[in-house]
Amino acid sequence: MSAGEFSDDEFFRTLQDSHARALLIGRRALIALGAPVMTADYDLWIHRDDIEALNAAFEAVSHFANKAPDQARLLGRYVIENGERIDVMVARAASTPAGESLAFADAWARRTRLEVFDGVFADLPCLDDLILTKRWGSRPRDLADIEWLGLLKGRS
Repeated sequence: MSAGEFSDDEFFRTLQDSHARALLIGRRALIALGAPVMTADYDLWIHRDDIEALNAAFEAVSHFANKAPDQARLLGRYVIENGERIDVMVARAASTPAGESLAFADAWARRTRLEVFDGVFADLPCLDDLILTKRWGSRPRDLADIEWLGLLKGRS
């Protein structure tokens, strides 16, 4: 492992230790649920008030934000990186191209807590909300992910 890179275990421990209201979204959320997919980055959707806490936790493991918190709040997103890339969304809400809106507060209230390692937990949107987050992009891989999530939802 080269400087700046970390394992999934370290990522999730750092995220948990930050105490930030953060939802794991994107393909890493699908991987945590058991999907047979791959991705190179992490995607988080966090509460706007928790940027500083999240950044401080990741700075402790040599990963740094590319935007100041006020700038990130204004833009609605930023990146934490140094060997690994963490895309961080800080928008209060987001909508699909069809106009379906999802507010962070609602997704947080319905979240699912998943043990990703022994004693280490991650918060994910509930399946319906995770499907909605995949509709934001509507890329071909997002549509395949939505299909897999639909199958998982049917099994639960």
